[in-house]
Amino acid sequence: MSSLLPPTNTSVSCRTLNATIFEYFKKNADASSERSEPRVTGDVEQGLASADVKLSQAYTVQYIAHTPLETRAAVAEWTSTGDKVTVWTGTQRPFAVREELATAFRMPSEKARVIVPDTGSAYGGKHTGDAAVEAARLAKAAGKPVKVTWTREEEFTWAYLRPGGLIEIRSGARKDGTLVAWEMHNYNSGPAGIGTPYDAANQKIQFHPVKSPLRQGSYRALAATANHFARESHMDELAHELGMDPLELRLKNLSDARLKAVFQAAADKFGWAKRQKAPGRVLGFGIAGGFEKGGCVATCAEVEVDDKTKRVRIRRVAVAFECGAVVNPGGLRNQVEGGTIQGIGGALFEAIRFENGKILNPHFAQYRLPRFTDAPAIDVVILDRKDLPSAGAGETPIVGIAPAVANAIFDATGERRRTMPLEGLTVG
Repeated sequence: MSSLLPPTNTSVSCRTLNATIFEYFKKNADASSERSEPRVTGDVEQGLASADVKLSQAYTVQYIAHTPLETRAAVAEWTSTGDKVTVWTGTQRPFAVREELATAFRMPSEKARVIVPDTGSAYGGKHTGDAAVEAARLAKAAGKPVKVTWTREEEFTWAYLRPGGLIEIRSGARKDGTLVAWEMHNYNSGPAGIGTPYDAANQKIQFHPVKSPLRQGSYRALAATANHFARESHMDELAHELGMDPLELRLKNLSDARLKAVFQAAADKFGWAKRQKAPGRVLGFGIAGGFEKGGCVATCAEVEVDDKTKRVRIRRVAVAFECGAVVNPGGLRNQVEGGTIQGIGGALFEAIRFENGKILNPHFAQYRLPRFTDAPAIDVVILDRKDLPSAGAGETPIVGIAPAVANAIFDATGERRRTMPLEGLTVG
């Protein structure tokens, strides 16, 4: 595909810091990687030739940090003989950390023991044993137990980040809204959630790995957030081009009964069919959804945009979620609400700012996170499917909020924002 890089929603001073990363992704894609094999169904070019409406757009996602309240920490102690080590550390993968210790000290893995005490937030950020290896090195040199706790600045500058990404999409549809072609390319951010649930006869979907200039790794829902943001924003744009209701277009092209059900449940709870603008206020309504890790989610959002500052306030959200049989309804509801609120940060304002190899906002005073005042009213609808096996619910609920808000901003202002964060890069 030709370059479709959109302008960033930032001031000129910030634009020079991060915008060129998307050009880098496109120019440095690794075509030889096995992970880059495209998924092809039918013939996209023939599908586009038969389309009445064609659309081609690009969407971008900035790097963001995990920002756990508890930074990485570890305590390490060697035996008196110096051939065995015990490490206490908060990690999501104790066995992987044991292997890291074994590799670092060139010893059998059974000589390294990793104990996980009560662990604070991680969101995919504590997979590696950085602090554990560091503590073990210092303890070996000192001959005494050593505790290591990362500072907040170390957490921002040395921990891995959620990958930035460039996603390009071409689509085609008939006048009645039937999708006939879908082509999607993701550069760098990852393949999770990249497949479309919509019934396009002709498809080409491809992930392009890139050697990232910044350290990157797992983050809640992986790349499904980026891919849902791009796909659901594009579906909204296609609905606008066709003059169709965004929900109607989605339902028309869905044969997945589970996904249809959550879309309808979210729309009913939100009052999608009865939504109305208010005189004197810039209000907008958006919808988005998808399927990831065995669960289906649909999110509706109402936003208000300040006419002067263009700042966005999310007024209310309705989320419908289905992950098979429900075992713990209260815990599940908390996961849906928590994922939605965390997703507001990446949707609106979270972004790592960098230039010349340096992170420029390594403190909470400079890195904008969701606050209590940012949290909207959230209605959660849980669809309990006792006929289906239970699936995990910790990640999928986060993927719907960003595209739903982006689509609501367009509905409110007529301005299509295709870059996350939607409010642009901020200082604090």
